[in-house]
Amino acid sequence: MRKGIGALVLSGIIVSCSTAQTESTTDVNSSKTETMTNKEIVGTFLGAVATQDAETMRKFANVDYIQHNPFVPTGLEPFIQLLPVLKEHGTYAENVRMFQDGNYVFMHNIWKNAAPFGADEMVAFDIIRVDENGKVAEHWDAMTVLVKETASGRSQTDGPTAVEDLDKTEANKALAIALIEDVLMGKNPSKISEYISAEQYDQHNPGIKDGLSGIVEAVEYLTSQNNMFKYTKIHKVLGEGNFVLTVSEGEWSGKSQVFYDLFRMKAGKIVEHWDIIQEIPTEGLAHSNGMFGF
Repeated sequence: MRKGIGALVLSGIIVSCSTAQTESTTDVNSSKTETMTNKEIVGTFLGAVATQDAETMRKFANVDYIQHNPFVPTGLEPFIQLLPVLKEHGTYAENVRMFQDGNYVFMHNIWKNAAPFGADEMVAFDIIRVDENGKVAEHWDAMTVLVKETASGRSQTDGPTAVEDLDKTEANKALAIALIEDVLMGKNPSKISEYISAEQYDQHNPGIKDGLSGIVEAVEYLTSQNNMFKYTKIHKVLGEGNFVLTVSEGEWSGKSQVFYDLFRMKAGKIVEHWDIIQEIPTEGLAHSNGMFGF
């Protein structure tokens, strides 16, 4: 069920990600994608997915829509043909955050009524690429079960959502890369305090406590279990102002994993972190596109 019906919805059906979603079909069809922002284009497309409006989906997406969720068929028409399953299960997602970096729109979402997919509530990051013609062209994602009780007392999605410091986007992206390369890839772990604020570090990974001390405690425990995260490659870095999302590849618990890490920066330091870790499957795949390929 999870790899069949369940994985279908991982393509990113958002119920409240954009005001553009509330447009009628007539309004959407009269819109010109070239006058819309990429956020509006993505919001309109996903709103059409939520209402099973195939006509609008075809207007806003390429016929060869590329899918990187390993269990969802690639191509627009195969995706459209699977949409009725969503209505049957009442599965939908609520958007928490939406950002834009050039042709990429990246989102933080909570899935509801998702029991057929592994749990009643799940958390996801979704990335959609809009091409030069203003069409939805490609999709990536990762998903994990929503945990009610966390080590920090924070949820996996709460915290600030407003974008600030747009002029610092590139510097913040460089900061995220440096953290991953030095700390998570092990080039120079002692530099962690150069990247993460000692005054404030709000942690949303359900198994790690707040602050630098929380990270140190988690690393010591995982190391003692010979089960520390191993990041091996950064595949994509996207940012808007004080928010940066990195997509990395690595290993954990003896299996290949995709790591999505969302950071919030303030005054040149990382002050907040959300993440999703998902095992990279090797069986039951709907296509050969892989979970990366940016």
